[in-house]
Amino acid sequence: MRHVTIGVVVYPGVQMSAVLGLTDLFTLAERLASPGEAAAPHLVVRHLVANADVGLPRASFFDGDGQDHGKEAAECGVLLLPPSLEPPISSEVAAPIAQWLRARHAEGVVLGSVCGGAFLLAETGLLSGRTVTTHWTYAQALQDRYPGVQVDADRLIIDGGDIISAGGLMSWVDLGLILVNRFLGPVIMAETARMMLVDPPGREQRYYSGFVPRLTHGDAAILKAQHFLQANEGKETRVSTLAEQAGLEERTFLRRFQKATGLTATDYAQRLRVAKAQELLQFTQQPIERVAWHVGYSDSGSFRKVFHRIVGLTPGEYRQRFHA
Repeated sequence: MRHVTIGVVVYPGVQMSAVLGLTDLFTLAERLASPGEAAAPHLVVRHLVANADVGLPRASFFDGDGQDHGKEAAECGVLLLPPSLEPPISSEVAAPIAQWLRARHAEGVVLGSVCGGAFLLAETGLLSGRTVTTHWTYAQALQDRYPGVQVDADRLIIDGGDIISAGGLMSWVDLGLILVNRFLGPVIMAETARMMLVDPPGREQRYYSGFVPRLTHGDAAILKAQHFLQANEGKETRVSTLAEQAGLEERTFLRRFQKATGLTATDYAQRLRVAKAQELLQFTQQPIERVAWHVGYSDSGSFRKVFHRIVGLTPGEYRQRFHA
């Protein structure tokens, strides 16, 4: 029978509950797979512990037999970087592990990261020019530290084939199910999700994230306009007014605003309005039309379109999912 070995990298600061959760998920999927299905591979999970002395991963079985299993580590077809509850791993600590990961990727190994594991993945240099996701609170830090990487924190999973990234702290479940689907098929994936009482992959991180404006860009003039927008919750969007607040000519303001914030002034204001609408939908019983009016939309139809574009759910779907 064909084997697929999945290595879960236990790096400094890794969230052990995710390491064990991924192990359980793949073990469950393996048990659900039909024994008579000749085409289905046998999933094997290894825990690869980063050796603190030399910085390079050494392999150890889940049962902790204490022996060196470097040969089995080299045979992994997939290497996963779980999340961490600690601050993102430093470049100094990550460098030797990243070098090892880069060598394995060159041999055809699939790499995957979850949440803060994206920092270790990015340290390999393999993400330059590629799009990756991480937890939405880490998005700006990841973008600043690795400017060549395209960070899309709206998406929960980005499957690039040879490199897969997952956003949220618990999205190791989604990443695991993606791999179950790849190796054991959609039926086993769906059965695994049903047994674990979780949704199959298809959610988006933007359902859960809030708008975090970029305020540390160093452009004091643009920061004045941002503070003005924050104070009026994005309801005053006339370029002439915003440029006046910044003390800039309009064309200069528009160019510098997008450079500093990564958004146009219009999109920035819309995200402020939508963030306020999310709060009202979650914590009040106001009708959606009233919410739209409260955040500055006289046309509820326009509000619904903007809300769906930014959040990925309609206002009604958002309220149904998140209402307190």
